[in-house]
Amino acid sequence: MTTFDSHLLIVDDDERIRGLLKKFLVRAGFLVSAARDGAHARRILAGLDFDLIIMDVMMPGEDGISLTKSLRETMTTPILLLTAKGETEDRITGFEAGADDYLPKPFEPKELLLRVNAILRRVPDTSAQDSAPKVLHLGDIRYDIERGEMWQGNDLVRLTGTESQLMKIFSACPGDPVSRAKLVEDLGRDRGQAQERAVDVQITRLRRKIEPNPKQPQYLQTVRGAGYMLAPD
Repeated sequence: MTTFDSHLLIVDDDERIRGLLKKFLVRAGFLVSAARDGAHARRILAGLDFDLIIMDVMMPGEDGISLTKSLRETMTTPILLLTAKGETEDRITGFEAGADDYLPKPFEPKELLLRVNAILRRVPDTSAQDSAPKVLHLGDIRYDIERGEMWQGNDLVRLTGTESQLMKIFSACPGDPVSRAKLVEDLGRDRGQAQERAVDVQITRLRRKIEPNPKQPQYLQTVRGAGYMLAPD
Protein backbone atom coordinates (compact mmCIF):
# COMPACT_ATOMS: atom_id res chain seq x y z
CA MET A 1 0.00 0.00 0.00
CA THR A 2 1.44 3.35 -1.01
CA THR A 3 0.73 6.75 0.48
CA PHE A 4 -1.24 7.77 -2.61
CA ASP A 5 -3.60 4.80 -2.17
CA SER A 6 -4.28 5.56 1.49
CA HIS A 7 -7.39 7.34 2.76
CA LEU A 8 -7.11 8.67 6.33
CA LEU A 9 -9.85 9.88 8.69
CA ILE A 10 -8.98 12.53 11.30
CA VAL A 11 -11.36 12.74 14.28
CA ASP A 12 -10.70 15.80 16.47
CA ASP A 13 -13.03 18.39 18.01
CA ASP A 14 -10.38 21.14 17.73
CA GLU A 15 -11.01 22.78 14.35
CA ARG A 16 -7.52 24.34 14.21
CA ILE A 17 -5.71 21.06 14.89
CA ARG A 18 -8.05 19.23 12.50
CA GLY A 19 -7.24 21.71 9.73
CA LEU A 20 -3.48 21.66 10.36
CA LEU A 21 -3.33 17.86 10.40
CA LYS A 22 -5.40 17.60 7.24
CA LYS A 23 -3.22 20.13 5.39
CA PHE A 24 0.00 18.41 6.51
CA LEU A 25 -1.17 14.90 5.58
CA VAL A 26 -2.60 16.02 2.22
CA ARG A 27 0.78 17.57 1.42
CA ALA A 28 2.37 14.22 2.33
CA GLY A 29 0.24 12.61 -0.38
CA PHE A 30 -2.68 11.15 1.55
CA LEU A 31 -6.38 11.44 0.79
CA VAL A 32 -7.79 12.87 4.03
CA SER A 33 -11.30 13.24 5.46
CA ALA A 34 -12.08 14.86 8.81
CA ALA A 35 -14.75 14.51 11.50
CA ARG A 36 -15.45 16.97 14.32
CA ASP A 37 -16.62 14.40 16.91
CA GLY A 38 -17.57 10.76 17.43
CA ALA A 39 -21.07 11.10 15.99
CA HIS A 40 -19.74 12.81 12.86
CA ALA A 41 -17.08 10.09 12.50
CA ARG A 42 -19.74 7.37 12.68
CA ARG A 43 -21.73 9.02 9.88
CA ILE A 44 -18.65 9.17 7.64
CA LEU A 45 -17.61 5.60 8.49
CA ALA A 46 -21.09 4.36 7.60
CA GLY A 47 -20.47 5.31 3.98
CA LEU A 48 -16.70 5.11 3.50
CA ASP A 49 -13.81 2.75 4.22
CA PHE A 50 -10.50 4.08 5.47
CA ASP A 51 -6.95 2.74 5.72
CA LEU A 52 -6.26 4.48 9.05
CA ILE A 53 -8.15 6.54 11.63
CA ILE A 54 -6.28 9.25 13.59
CA MET A 55 -8.40 10.05 16.63
CA ASP A 56 -8.18 12.47 19.54
CA VAL A 57 -8.95 10.88 22.92
CA MET A 58 -10.36 13.95 24.70
CA MET A 59 -13.54 14.89 22.83
CA PRO A 60 -16.95 16.09 24.04
CA GLY A 61 -19.66 13.45 23.87
CA GLU A 62 -18.18 10.09 22.93
CA ASP A 63 -14.44 10.13 23.70
CA GLY A 64 -11.76 8.49 21.57
CA ILE A 65 -11.31 5.48 23.86
CA SER A 66 -15.04 4.64 23.84
CA LEU A 67 -15.30 5.14 20.09
CA THR A 68 -12.24 2.95 19.48
CA LYS A 69 -13.71 0.18 21.62
CA SER A 70 -17.03 0.41 19.79
CA LEU A 71 -15.48 0.45 16.29
CA ARG A 72 -13.38 -2.59 17.13
CA GLU A 73 -16.59 -4.64 17.40
CA THR A 74 -17.19 -4.29 13.66
CA MET A 75 -13.97 -3.19 11.92
CA THR A 76 -10.22 -3.83 11.85
CA THR A 77 -9.17 -0.42 10.47
CA PRO A 78 -5.96 0.68 12.25
CA ILE A 79 -6.48 3.45 14.82
CA LEU A 80 -3.84 5.93 16.04
CA LEU A 81 -4.89 7.79 19.20
CA LEU A 82 -3.80 11.37 19.95
CA THR A 83 -4.01 12.74 23.47
CA ALA A 84 -2.60 15.31 25.85
CA LYS A 85 -2.11 12.47 28.31
CA GLY A 86 1.11 10.54 27.95
CA GLU A 87 1.12 8.43 31.09
CA THR A 88 1.69 4.68 30.79
CA GLU A 89 -1.72 3.87 32.27
CA ASP A 90 -3.50 5.96 29.62
CA ARG A 91 -1.51 4.30 26.84
CA ILE A 92 -2.48 0.87 28.19
CA THR A 93 -6.15 1.90 28.28
CA GLY A 94 -5.89 2.97 24.65
CA PHE A 95 -4.27 -0.28 23.56
CA GLU A 96 -6.78 -2.34 25.53
CA ALA A 97 -9.58 -0.51 23.68
CA GLY A 98 -8.05 -1.68 20.40
CA ALA A 99 -5.78 1.18 19.30
CA ASP A 100 -2.77 0.32 17.15
CA ASP A 101 -0.59 3.22 18.31
CA TYR A 102 -0.65 6.18 20.68
CA LEU A 103 0.91 9.62 20.25
CA PRO A 104 0.89 12.14 23.13
CA LYS A 105 0.39 15.86 22.38
CA PRO A 106 2.20 18.04 21.62
CA PHE A 107 3.99 16.14 18.86
CA GLU A 108 6.07 16.92 15.81
CA PRO A 109 4.13 16.44 12.57
CA LYS A 110 7.07 14.46 11.20
CA GLU A 111 6.72 11.97 14.05
CA LEU A 112 3.03 11.57 13.25
CA LEU A 113 3.93 10.90 9.62
CA LEU A 114 6.50 8.27 10.63
CA ARG A 115 3.93 6.53 12.84
CA VAL A 116 1.24 6.64 10.16
CA ASN A 117 3.58 5.11 7.59
CA ALA A 118 4.76 2.48 10.07
CA ILE A 119 1.16 1.42 10.78
CA LEU A 120 0.26 1.30 7.09
CA ARG A 121 3.30 -0.86 6.36
CA ARG A 122 2.07 -3.38 8.93
CA VAL A 123 -1.35 -3.65 7.28
CA PRO A 124 -1.49 -6.62 4.88
CA ASP A 125 -2.02 -5.42 1.31
CA THR A 126 -5.19 -7.11 0.14
CA SER A 127 -6.02 -7.73 -3.49
CA ALA A 128 -8.58 -5.56 -5.25
CA GLN A 129 -11.11 -8.38 -4.95
CA ASP A 130 -10.67 -8.59 -1.20
CA SER A 131 -10.64 -4.90 -0.39
CA ALA A 132 -13.96 -3.23 0.26
CA PRO A 133 -15.02 -0.93 -2.57
CA LYS A 134 -14.79 2.75 -1.77
CA VAL A 135 -18.07 3.83 -3.28
CA LEU A 136 -20.60 6.52 -2.41
CA HIS A 137 -24.27 5.84 -3.17
CA LEU A 138 -26.46 8.73 -4.31
CA GLY A 139 -29.79 7.03 -4.99
CA ASP A 140 -29.25 4.95 -8.13
CA ILE A 141 -25.94 6.76 -8.79
CA ARG A 142 -22.67 5.16 -7.63
CA TYR A 143 -19.47 7.17 -7.32
CA ASP A 144 -16.21 5.20 -7.15
CA ILE A 145 -13.87 7.42 -5.13
CA GLU A 146 -10.64 5.64 -6.08
CA ARG A 147 -11.36 5.59 -9.81
CA GLY A 148 -13.16 8.93 -9.89
CA GLU A 149 -15.94 7.29 -11.88
CA MET A 150 -19.69 7.79 -11.67
CA TRP A 151 -22.13 5.06 -12.70
CA GLN A 152 -25.88 4.80 -13.14
CA GLY A 153 -26.63 1.10 -13.33
CA ASN A 154 -24.20 -0.24 -15.95
CA ASP A 155 -23.83 3.14 -17.65
CA LEU A 156 -20.84 5.38 -17.04
CA VAL A 157 -21.91 8.96 -16.33
CA ARG A 158 -19.68 11.35 -18.26
CA LEU A 159 -18.20 14.07 -16.04
CA THR A 160 -16.34 17.16 -17.21
CA GLY A 161 -12.93 17.90 -15.69
CA THR A 162 -14.43 20.46 -13.31
CA GLU A 163 -17.27 18.10 -12.31
CA SER A 164 -14.70 15.37 -11.58
CA GLN A 165 -12.71 17.79 -9.39
CA LEU A 166 -15.87 18.81 -7.52
CA MET A 167 -16.80 15.18 -6.83
CA LYS A 168 -13.30 14.48 -5.48
CA ILE A 169 -13.52 17.51 -3.18
CA PHE A 170 -16.99 16.61 -1.88
CA SER A 171 -16.33 12.86 -1.55
CA ALA A 172 -13.34 13.57 0.73
CA CYS A 173 -15.69 15.14 3.30
CA PRO A 174 -19.23 13.73 2.92
CA GLY A 175 -21.65 15.38 5.32
CA ASP A 176 -19.41 18.45 5.67
CA PRO A 177 -20.32 21.76 4.01
CA VAL A 178 -17.65 23.21 1.70
CA SER A 179 -17.73 26.98 1.20
CA ARG A 180 -17.87 28.50 -2.25
CA ALA A 181 -14.57 30.30 -1.51
CA LYS A 182 -12.93 26.96 -0.62
CA LEU A 183 -14.27 25.36 -3.81
CA VAL A 184 -12.83 28.23 -5.85
CA GLU A 185 -9.48 27.74 -4.09
CA ASP A 186 -9.45 23.93 -4.48
CA LEU A 187 -10.37 24.22 -8.15
CA GLY A 188 -7.31 26.42 -8.62
CA ARG A 189 -9.29 29.49 -9.68
CA ASP A 190 -8.61 33.13 -8.91
CA ARG A 191 -10.71 34.34 -6.02
CA GLY A 192 -13.64 36.69 -6.49
CA GLN A 193 -17.41 36.83 -6.71
CA ALA A 194 -17.37 36.07 -10.42
CA GLN A 195 -15.56 32.79 -9.75
CA GLU A 196 -17.98 31.91 -6.95
CA ARG A 197 -20.87 32.43 -9.38
CA ALA A 198 -19.02 30.20 -11.88
CA VAL A 199 -18.85 27.50 -9.18
CA ASP A 200 -22.63 27.85 -8.68
CA VAL A 201 -23.10 27.15 -12.40
CA GLN A 202 -20.90 24.03 -12.18
CA ILE A 203 -22.85 22.82 -9.14
CA THR A 204 -26.10 23.24 -11.09
CA ARG A 205 -24.69 21.18 -13.97
CA LEU A 206 -23.43 18.47 -11.62
CA ARG A 207 -26.83 18.28 -9.93
CA ARG A 208 -28.44 17.51 -13.30
CA LYS A 209 -26.33 14.34 -13.39
CA ILE A 210 -26.85 13.10 -9.84
CA GLU A 211 -30.20 14.42 -8.60
CA PRO A 212 -33.63 12.85 -9.31
CA ASN A 213 -34.96 16.43 -9.15
CA PRO A 214 -32.15 18.99 -9.60
CA LYS A 215 -34.45 21.84 -8.47
CA GLN A 216 -34.90 20.09 -5.09
CA PRO A 217 -31.40 18.70 -4.49
CA GLN A 218 -31.22 15.75 -2.14
CA TYR A 219 -27.59 14.64 -2.48
CA LEU A 220 -25.70 17.85 -3.34
CA GLN A 221 -27.33 20.20 -0.88
CA THR A 222 -27.03 23.95 -0.37
CA VAL A 223 -26.22 24.75 3.27
CA ARG A 224 -27.32 28.30 3.99
CA GLY A 225 -24.37 30.49 4.93
CA ALA A 226 -21.91 27.56 4.70
CA GLY A 227 -21.74 26.45 1.05
CA TYR A 228 -22.50 23.07 -0.50
CA MET A 229 -22.53 19.59 1.03
CA LEU A 230 -22.55 16.08 -0.42
CA ALA A 231 -25.05 13.92 1.49
CA PRO A 232 -24.74 10.29 0.29
CA ASP A 233 -27.18 7.54 1.32
